[in-house]
Amino acid sequence: MKNFRHITSAILALSLALTLTACGGKKEEAPAESGSEAPAEATAEKYLIGINQYGQHASLDNCRIGFLQGLEEAGLKEGVDFEVDYQNAGFDDNVNAQIGDAFSAEDVDLMVGIATPSAVACFNAAEDKDIPVIFTAITDPVQAKLDSGNVTGTSDKLPVEAQLDLIRQLQPSAKTIGIIYTTSEPNSVSAIAEYQEKAGDYGFTIDAIGVTAQAEVTQAADTLIAHKVDCISNLTDNNVVGVLAAILEKTNDAGIPIYGSEVEQVKLGCVAAAGIDYIQLGKQTGQMAAKVLRGEAACQDLPYETISEYGIYVNSEALDAMGIVLPDAVAQKAVESSEA
Repeated sequence: MKNFRHITSAILALSLALTLTACGGKKEEAPAESGSEAPAEATAEKYLIGINQYGQHASLDNCRIGFLQGLEEAGLKEGVDFEVDYQNAGFDDNVNAQIGDAFSAEDVDLMVGIATPSAVACFNAAEDKDIPVIFTAITDPVQAKLDSGNVTGTSDKLPVEAQLDLIRQLQPSAKTIGIIYTTSEPNSVSAIAEYQEKAGDYGFTIDAIGVTAQAEVTQAADTLIAHKVDCISNLTDNNVVGVLAAILEKTNDAGIPIYGSEVEQVKLGCVAAAGIDYIQLGKQTGQMAAKVLRGEAACQDLPYETISEYGIYVNSEALDAMGIVLPDAVAQKAVESSEA
């Protein structure tokens, strides 16, 4: 007999105070319509999905939006087939771990980690209960040790060579690319290694500055400006993207262009990007999650997936401000992505 579950969502304060209220006990059956003798077996099960998003910025928001769209495209409707307990860690690793523990205490049917730190926190919290975990917006699941166990999802691995080629076409005389990255984020460490490996093939050197917290990011930007780098290329580093507007203020004043890693960063003011569409990445993740929830496949049966297509996005206003002329070869395949 299928049953109906009522859950009281976890209330998690970002001040690190964790208050969890969960309704355990027997699942309740949905009442039959008046005058109907419909069997209880017709009642649908409502799943509880815990979504842990590492922080608030457009790329991760788009992953979440796309994830819910992917579930709906797979035939699962929010409020009918599933409920969501959405929590945002605010880029705080302590809160991040508390969210994972709260989901475990709620005994959710599925944990979703958006960005590497949140995926790791969910996986650690879910392991004892063997709750399935789906991740998205992770550059390198292998380095994050999320490639085995009751976990799977989608990778947002950057098209590094495409980005290097784009920078070379837009800045033919550039020599040095600056990059800021968080030393504790496996996705960023992996991306930096690839940039350093391939930059020479395009005539670049990489000036990489590691940070340990978001509070250090703008100071790192000051250092790159002082080093007179020719441009800065963003990763999908959450600490950096979270304060991108502040970085752009500094680099715009210094006349140093920033290249984004996806369309939302270009909309914010980066000159261009060879990047992916995070809505589509989220949809792909939601469709994988639907298979797991329905019991059509276990996480172990679904290897993580990497989105293979990328787009070229440009912000003409930002390019003009930096005096960069868009070559015809790039213009023919570029998507204008300014907010104006």
